[in-house]
Amino acid sequence: MRQEITLTVNDKAKAEFQRGFPLITKEALEDADKLTQEGTIVNLADKQGKFLAKGYYGKQNKGYGWVLTRNKDEAISQGFMERTLSAALDQRKSFFNNPDTTAFRVFNGEGDGFGGLTIDYYAGFYLLNWYSEGVYTFRDEIIAALGNVVDAKGIYQKKRFDTKGQYIEDDDFVAGERGEFPLIVKENGVNFAVYLNDGAMTGIFLDQRDVRNAIKEKYAKGKTVLNTFSYTGAFSVAAAIGGAAKTTSVDLAKRSSAKTIEQFSVNGIDYEHQDILVMDVFNYFKYAKRKELKFDLVVLDPPSFARSKKYTFSTAKDYPNLMKEAIAITEQKGMIVASTNSASFGMKKFKGFIEKAFKEEGKKYRIVEEYTLPSDFRVRKEFKEGDYLKVLFVELV
Repeated sequence: MRQEITLTVNDKAKAEFQRGFPLITKEALEDADKLTQEGTIVNLADKQGKFLAKGYYGKQNKGYGWVLTRNKDEAISQGFMERTLSAALDQRKSFFNNPDTTAFRVFNGEGDGFGGLTIDYYAGFYLLNWYSEGVYTFRDEIIAALGNVVDAKGIYQKKRFDTKGQYIEDDDFVAGERGEFPLIVKENGVNFAVYLNDGAMTGIFLDQRDVRNAIKEKYAKGKTVLNTFSYTGAFSVAAAIGGAAKTTSVDLAKRSSAKTIEQFSVNGIDYEHQDILVMDVFNYFKYAKRKELKFDLVVLDPPSFARSKKYTFSTAKDYPNLMKEAIAITEQKGMIVASTNSASFGMKKFKGFIEKAFKEEGKKYRIVEEYTLPSDFRVRKEFKEGDYLKVLFVELV
């Protein structure tokens, strides 16, 4: 039997929970020391003992757990999960009916009513991401519920909850049939090779779909494109298909080169006409300045935190300097696609980073477009922090 306890919420947090805030934090609780076993069902009550919400205990970098229901009598059972999953799938009908896009998010954690869990769809296969030991204790009921509400070719999972918040190496296969990898998925008509069984990443970040499409449809034609922190080159592929004169992809990871070649190849693009460099991005900036290279379009989408031999990069601290490096090698009237997935600050602060960089460089700019998460990454209005993606198309004027 799953343990169930009642915890007392302080007055400040009470108002937040009443407004629909879904995250349970240590600071909100008067008696957090009662929490000993992840996966425990938690009834939240005010100091007078009045019920506020029901959730579960599962530690992740954001907090101590998530609210699942405001109904005192609702059991957190397989039936609850089936209803929650069905409602989420219903919201994505238009995605399932679109043959040009066969990879998207079908369940976005607290945005769909169950924080700590996301589920992505890849051409008939489902990939579950577990973000805490607590949510993983619901694994059997959630997988059974998913099996009852979808017709899956196969189900895979990623466990992302060791003590440092890192992915736990595993086989990752759960149920159904094993996929043959690479699995080719489509995104707005572009092919991408993905792997559901090969480490923490699949080969594509689904949250950037709208941004890649904008580059392909509006910004790439005839342009020279630099894609920094390029990973598997997805932005470069979108640009090439959009008619870019040439793309340059730069990433420090040795695997990025073969992965990028693969992404070009599954779209019938001759990768030898593109530049693919395994190199520290900061060293590349120095090299580009020395060679007086300039680009029409520069994509800046660094990880929130990265470390190389010479540099430690943290978005919250270092983005203005990164932006200055990009400005120096962008053509006049060129465009910088400034992106971050850091949840530790909002769009206003991010725009401040851009402002600071241009001011220090003595250059002028205008923001042409801005993007946040696409519609399949559902976000609750009561939890703005869930909308972590911030992307600005910045033109040098």
